Amino acid sequence: MNEQIYVDWGGHKISLQWHPHKSIGPNEIVTSVHSYCFSQDKVLLVEVKKRGFNIPGGHIEFGETPEEAMHREAYEEGYVKGKIKYVGAVEVNHEGNPHFVQDGPYPLIGYQMFYRMDIEECLPFLRENETKTRIWVEPEELPYVMNDHELSLQILDEVLKLGIH
Repeated sequence: MNEQIYVDWGGHKISLQWHPHKSIGPNEIVTSVHSYCFSQDKVLLVEVKKRGFNIPGGHIEFGETPEEAMHREAYEEGYVKGKIKYVGAVEVNHEGNPHFVQDGPYPLIGYQMFYRMDIEECLPFLRENETKTRIWVEPEELPYVMNDHELSLQILDEVLKLGIH
């Protein structure tokens, strides 16, 4: 079952729903990419300024594929490189959001794509971008450290099934 939750993002009530292995069609809009990055059975978390600890991820830049964006974000935020595998998508739905701005920065319905990365190269952490630090956390400790919504644990469960090795 795909659980639907509601979150408050900056005063906006938004519906989120996890879709494991959902195929994203050409008419669907992907707003961001995110990855659970593994090294020695631990997950990389990065501390993003003013957002706390979370997995690497961000917006897709013009001309990038989601996969290219994921590799770039993992490097920019965590200084890691590796193989990625698509896990699924979170549908971000603003239909019940009274503050939704038509023609604003986000679509009425968009998707956040999630990946698993098995890290092959961990480079020195240079703090050149928006992250302050990186830490390595055992998967079962993520709920106590990661600053995210409850669907993140459902996504983690799916990610753990997909070892790339």
